[in-house]
Amino acid sequence: MARARESRSGADPGVAATLDRVLIAGAYHGGSRREQTEIELDELEELARTLGTSIADRAAVPLRDIHPGTFFGSGTVEALGARVQQLGGPAVLVNDQLSPRQQRNLEESWGVPVLDRTEVILAIFARRARSAEGRVQVEMAQLEHQLPRLAGGWGHLERQRGRVGSGSMRGGMGEKQIEVDRRLINQKLRRLRQRLSEIQRQRTTRRTARTAARLASCAIVGYTNAGKSTLLNRLTSSTVLADNLLFATLDPTSRLLGLASGRRIIVTDTVGFIQSLPHELVEAFAATLEEVREAHILTIVVDASHPDAEAQLETVLTTLDEMSCDQPAVLAVNKVDRLDPAEAAEVAARLGAIAGVSPVLVSAARGTGLRELRAAMDELAAGAVPDTRANRPIIAAAEDAAEVDEGAVGKARAAS
Repeated sequence: MARARESRSGADPGVAATLDRVLIAGAYHGGSRREQTEIELDELEELARTLGTSIADRAAVPLRDIHPGTFFGSGTVEALGARVQQLGGPAVLVNDQLSPRQQRNLEESWGVPVLDRTEVILAIFARRARSAEGRVQVEMAQLEHQLPRLAGGWGHLERQRGRVGSGSMRGGMGEKQIEVDRRLINQKLRRLRQRLSEIQRQRTTRRTARTAARLASCAIVGYTNAGKSTLLNRLTSSTVLADNLLFATLDPTSRLLGLASGRRIIVTDTVGFIQSLPHELVEAFAATLEEVREAHILTIVVDASHPDAEAQLETVLTTLDEMSCDQPAVLAVNKVDRLDPAEAAEVAARLGAIAGVSPVLVSAARGTGLRELRAAMDELAAGAVPDTRANRPIIAAAEDAAEVDEGAVGKARAAS
């Protein structure tokens, strides 16, 4: 029975893909934090559904002090364990980050896989990654997360070692299995870093080519599921995947956008931010996030209809600050069609005050407010990159026509 529990550890990245039903649980400190924890559990529910699981139950439990061995207190562990048994043994998703020891002890107590918030997000990224770069970055993040969790539940690494054969991958005399496993992961990480470096060089080459064209670049950033991909589609008449799911898009997508002034800019949809984004993912996706750092301007998208919109914007602004992103920005207050006009204006004013930027009210789904948004982007782009014949072809064409007209007039005068 213990062997079965080990093979179904939530720390194993393969387990998340097999989950069918889950119980989600989160802890709060004091009564005033209960409401915030419920909002976070709503988000965890969305993450679970994005993972493809159904929700068997949810629990917000009080926590005075974090237990070093089980995170929750003994009474809560017992109560949640009883609920797990009543529900037929669903896996448990914990809203907080668990230490390897806490995770192992909870799995031993409850007899089911236990995943913390980081592992749920990692699993979603693994499922959503499409490009070679995205897959490499996610695998690196998973391996970095696995390293401190090697004790127990890693039979798949032992099987991999058995297929390798002789050589440096085989454990020496007296070498413990955990040491072999750690060496296997570190060797795999080195290979992935080399592969990622190659992909990064290719991305840098493409970015350099775009920079040489002297087109202003705009990165669309925001909380996950704020409507970034839908906005890109509306602005550029594209068909980028825009599901109503968290992290529907991981790989950056760039499109050319023509503005009313005749200026052209490159608009890039980027991976969404989220509260407590695992540091493994931040590090692994450094190359992808470089698209945000290198952009001339930003369009920050916020879901105005979300009950936690202000906190989500704070998360985005904090993440941008940590990335040293201080470019000029437009604040696109999205999904205002879900609010009445007075409420939408009030929410937009609060969000604008937080961001320190005048908000533009839009509905990417219905296409409203896009003219004002394009105008704001146009104004910022004008200050970011000098006008050239490449980025304002309409103006260039007009100048060419004027030169032709002047030449014709000159010839006519000479002939007369």
